[in-house]
Amino acid sequence: MQTTLPKWWTRRLCRQARRAASTLLVVVLLVASTRGDTFPAPRLTELGPTGIQGALVVCGGGKLPDAVLDRFVELAGAEKARLVVIPTASERADEADLDSYAKDWRDRGFRSVAVLHTCDRVVADSNECIAPLETATAVWFVGGQQSRIAKAYVGTRVERELYALLNRGGVIGGTSAGAAIQSRLMIAFGNPEATLMQGLNLLPGAVIDQHFKVRKRQPRLTAVLAKHPGYFGLGVDERTGLVVRGRWMQVVGESSVTVCLSKSATRPALQYEIPAGKAVDLTALRRAAIARAAPTFPPKSTGRPHVERGSLMIVGGGRMTAEMWQRFVELAGGSQARIVIVPTAVERPRLEDRPDVREFQEAGAKTVTILHTTDRSEADRDAFIEPLRQATGVWFGGGRQWRIVDAYERTASWKAFHDVLRRGGVIGGSSAGTTIQGEYLVRGNPLGNRDMMAEGYERGFTFLPGSAIDQHFSQRRRQRDMQALKQTSPQLLGIGIDESTAIVVQKTTADVIGKNDVYFYDGSPGEDSEEPEFTKVVSGKAYDLQRRMRIE
Repeated sequence: MQTTLPKWWTRRLCRQARRAASTLLVVVLLVASTRGDTFPAPRLTELGPTGIQGALVVCGGGKLPDAVLDRFVELAGAEKARLVVIPTASERADEADLDSYAKDWRDRGFRSVAVLHTCDRVVADSNECIAPLETATAVWFVGGQQSRIAKAYVGTRVERELYALLNRGGVIGGTSAGAAIQSRLMIAFGNPEATLMQGLNLLPGAVIDQHFKVRKRQPRLTAVLAKHPGYFGLGVDERTGLVVRGRWMQVVGESSVTVCLSKSATRPALQYEIPAGKAVDLTALRRAAIARAAPTFPPKSTGRPHVERGSLMIVGGGRMTAEMWQRFVELAGGSQARIVIVPTAVERPRLEDRPDVREFQEAGAKTVTILHTTDRSEADRDAFIEPLRQATGVWFGGGRQWRIVDAYERTASWKAFHDVLRRGGVIGGSSAGTTIQGEYLVRGNPLGNRDMMAEGYERGFTFLPGSAIDQHFSQRRRQRDMQALKQTSPQLLGIGIDESTAIVVQKTTADVIGKNDVYFYDGSPGEDSEEPEFTKVVSGKAYDLQRRMRIE
């Protein structure tokens, strides 16, 4: 199957378009390489935490191994796939038999293969041109010159149909130029000094380079990133592909993908390799790049640790005691308490027959509501936050704290959580629901909970300003992690809470309740030791957050 465009017409239009647009193309490229507003800096408010729709296969050129191509076939739908091949990057496409671009894919099992090629933007806006894309499950961009693809299709109906394909769950892949075109901020040519052009916005926030190690392209990619804060770089090596689905990006093939972040005021430039078989989190990378372009966090001068109104209950994980359940309900208003449980830290939380609901009810609460979403737009809706407007207490369950950030950070729900405190209510939580309460969020890496400092996920909800709170503290031997954080950010008050233990914070006093201990890392490294000083407070005692000392 081929497109309905006659070959002689396509070739003539390509020759005419090249002659007519040669001067214009140079102007466009130069403008794109010098004007700052051509590529506005990514913003956190634009970031969808779930990643992309559909899937991408971003290949670094060279002879692609079967593992890469087979993965593309699988994502396309295998025998049921409807593939459109776009060879426009290659000048050969202007003269060659277009059906030759379909042969290799038919040999790999595709029964329906269309070839779409034009150099004329008017044609790219025609019904005949986009017809194959409207029913396609996959698109493959052939290598060559990415500027040819951009000149022909960016801003046309072809581009819009590519986004529609992803939105219905399809896959777009490409190699070499077909990889570079997948980022809006696109390196068109030049090494080590790159000329930029607008590509397709398939992988938001990224700058993609290919043939990365073989052609020694790290200097040009890092130079582009240095001039465009908020973007991150992906250098894909030959014989290698990067498969992107949702927020997860996995390396497939024989080499690696290099991740690049430009330096910030407090962090050096960063480059690291992701080998074949390993994955990286797209949302975390986007957040890290945006964070590097933002004001330094945590600031040198943080908020003073205190709770102006209301109370906090911050639990170190593990099994809670009856005293903790009862104390939370009392702080929320006793039998008149209206408690909202937020279980979002768990990927698929149980919404009925929950043990924490029973515990609150047995402690005297009559009204307990479950509030959960992973949709930030829903977290902004009045109907969703209505229970929070009536709440006297909010409880954050355990799990992974980055999920709470993704769902609620800076939404109307986030403001409503703070409003509960302002009305004199209580905020509480355990494990992940503990860490989220600090100003600095520890262990926010979506790929695992062992990294104390996870770039891009460092902002907590600041119910307790100026603090960084860790949990399962002694049981998981997390003292060295807290020491490392204090070495990096001595302005923070580090709080390590043992399991089955909690602090209840009112004003500047933290009362310790439960079975074990709490450690307040309240000093800087001493003269005779590189380890930060801490104060241990046992159950039944209290700590003064303002004076940073145990209350005897």
